[in-house]
Amino acid sequence: MNIKRAKNEIKNTVQAYLKKDEYGEYRIPVVRQRPILMMGPPGIGKTAIMEQIARECQIGLVSYTITHHTRQSAVGLPFIEKKMYGGQEYSVTEYTMSEIIASIYEKMEKTGFEEGILFIDEINCVSETLAPTMLQFLQCKTFGNHAIPKGWIIVAAGNPPEYNKSVRDFDIVTLDRVKKIDVKEDYSVWKEYAYEVGIHGAILSYLELKKQNFYQIETTVTGKKFITARGWEDLSEILYLYEELGLPVDHEVVVQYLSQETVAKDFANYLELYREYEQSYRVKEILTGTISDVMIHRVKRASFDEKLSVISLLLGGLFDSFKESYRTDLYVTELFEALKECKAVLLSERNAEKRADELLEKQLHIREKSLEENIELGFYDKEQIRAHRAVLKTLDGYLLEVKKQNLTDKEEAFEYIRDRFSNETVKREEQMETSGRYLEHAFDFMEFAFLESQEMVVFVTELTVNRYSSAFIQENGCERFYQYNKRLLFGQQQREILSGIEEVKELWKNQIM
Repeated sequence: MNIKRAKNEIKNTVQAYLKKDEYGEYRIPVVRQRPILMMGPPGIGKTAIMEQIARECQIGLVSYTITHHTRQSAVGLPFIEKKMYGGQEYSVTEYTMSEIIASIYEKMEKTGFEEGILFIDEINCVSETLAPTMLQFLQCKTFGNHAIPKGWIIVAAGNPPEYNKSVRDFDIVTLDRVKKIDVKEDYSVWKEYAYEVGIHGAILSYLELKKQNFYQIETTVTGKKFITARGWEDLSEILYLYEELGLPVDHEVVVQYLSQETVAKDFANYLELYREYEQSYRVKEILTGTISDVMIHRVKRASFDEKLSVISLLLGGLFDSFKESYRTDLYVTELFEALKECKAVLLSERNAEKRADELLEKQLHIREKSLEENIELGFYDKEQIRAHRAVLKTLDGYLLEVKKQNLTDKEEAFEYIRDRFSNETVKREEQMETSGRYLEHAFDFMEFAFLESQEMVVFVTELTVNRYSSAFIQENGCERFYQYNKRLLFGQQQREILSGIEEVKELWKNQIM
């Protein structure tokens, strides 16, 4: 299955394991709660989905890559204990608590979570001395003499042998005690993630043309050559920074992230073309409404690969704007909630004797502490953290202005803050309007150049797949999107019906013969 389905399977299992009866006991006894063993290639997001599951289920998460550990850190250190057996004293070897088990208890103390997930990555890539400990861990849910706390679910991940020569096979006894999930790479699923985190447009455009190059592994005389999802994501990060610094990116840079030479050269060559298209088609001008006849004439005569690259550039500009709209809306919404709290504090009768700046400073510190606590609990994703930090920065700016203008009167101070907040709402509306105009101009270009061709299918489909564009359209509407989407869906249904009729005809013909 793909990583998206694997996430749902694990989340469902976690919810089932944590379900209790009317007496507060787990419906599935702990001894019957099989550890989840997720096997799949590296870099497809196994760790990322564990963070998402813990956040969505509002439970704790302790994560370890076990290859970084020794037997002592996993099991604990030995010490001598005196015990009485049959009336005689003996020296017995005991073990201190495992570092991993101790981390769970520390997480419980910090967060207050009594339930959670213990995630162990690369479990089948451990050293020979640690291998028996991992088998014991999966079979008995213990490290050394210490059991995993009740309410904590074990999820382990490993790599298939083709990705790591040090991989160890699990015996039947172990496999019969785990819930095994095999995960495969899937470009369509990764693309949704790629849009969300902002993978470089050149990478997405290239992979749309050559999906077979998304994930590869081969053994050569010089060793293994591979391409992974993690490699593409890391390459994306360096592309953005090199562009910002004005540094060149050629094959020698790309091959540091994509070790398969042929694909690295191919992408480096495509990157040059992508930049040439970016300059010659002037996508920013298209989005602002400047569409020349020369541009339309060129794209109509272009190869299909060039057309897809131009559409990718167009979508990239749209997605950047949609993402900025999402961030602005999230920030203004959180700022509004923060100001409601500030208003309640400033205008409260019990604070009548206190200065406005003192109350605002105290409120700022409360929100700072609350943010760090919620980050520790794992309640916020990256975009939410970004929005809350921006709110804190804005509140700090308001506080400095209140002090600078010596606004001691609390009502006067709040009126000043409310006026400043109105500027933020104006900026949000302007950003929403900008994104709306960009979308309309993009449809203008697509209609002039392609009408209802397969290129339009690609354009509308990608608007549907991207998290930020679909959210923007759902919230703000776009008549042309709805029209084309409806036509495309109708066309797809029609093709499916005709295909079904042909299959029935073929079956009937075979029966007659």
